[in-house]
Amino acid sequence: MNCKLGLGPWGVFHEGLSKRLGTTYGLALIITGLVVLSLWIPLKQKVTIGTVICILWLGIVVDITMDNFETPEKLYLRILGVAIAILLIGIGTSIYVGAGISTGPRDGVMVGLEEKGIKIGVARTIIEVFALSSGWLMGGTVGYASPFMALLIGPIVQIVLPYVDFRKK
Repeated sequence: MNCKLGLGPWGVFHEGLSKRLGTTYGLALIITGLVVLSLWIPLKQKVTIGTVICILWLGIVVDITMDNFETPEKLYLRILGVAIAILLIGIGTSIYVGAGISTGPRDGVMVGLEEKGIKIGVARTIIEVFALSSGWLMGGTVGYASPFMALLIGPIVQIVLPYVDFRKK
């Protein structure tokens, strides 16, 4: 979060929401997760204990740890960090979605849209662009890296998921 090149799409959203509501970033993350779960109803996604733990755990941990990391001074290290983050988010999402065990709220929407016939990479990109633009409208910090994250995570999921997809079809 501290790369000084802009937040990721959901970071922009959570920061903007926390500013609007006057809450911590972590509480905004929890509120968002619970609201996004309501989108699971029309998509017929199954909420698991893992989904609920994901929401609560991330919100709490983010509030405890977010100020404990230093930002590298050198620009190339910050750019490298963003590039690695984009890859790890795309690959990591593919692995845990492909395991078919549980998903977090946003990825449940992505999977639900995939089940409705939208390519998973396109679904993820739509979700990320929505988060980025909505967060920006609420006052979240957008920087150079923000649109790259919004536009690249979905295609990475689209490319990697077929190699690690063990979900029942």
